Amino acid sequence: MRKNSRKNARLNEEVMHELSRIIRDEIKDPRIHPMTSVTLVEVAPDLKTCKAYISILGDEEEQRETMEGLLSASGYVRKCLASSLNLRHTPEIRFIADQSIEYGVRMSKMIDDLSRKEGRKS
Repeated sequence: MRKNSRKNARLNEEVMHELSRIIRDEIKDPRIHPMTSVTLVEVAPDLKTCKAYISILGDEEEQRETMEGLLSASGYVRKCLASSLNLRHTPEIRFIADQSIEYGVRMSKMIDDLSRKEGRKS
């Protein structure tokens, strides 16, 4: 299976939806922030590994704790993923912090502030 094939794209989408559900409903770790979302999933063509990009809406401490909680629950997440998806191999999941949403919110706020300042000067 090639990395950019339709089958791989469908598999990435399905794994992303399942990971989101597992993080939201199955994991009971108090370290995991309630505003945690899976933004992107990349399953390797050989189905051995999976990169899951996680976005956490919170401060640095909450982000660090959430990533620690996800790391400690990775075995459980893999087990849940194996039971819900019918795959020959269940990929080993690597959680990666995704800062893109936070960056977008910060940029949007800066643009709004600048436009307000420009409005006052006119």
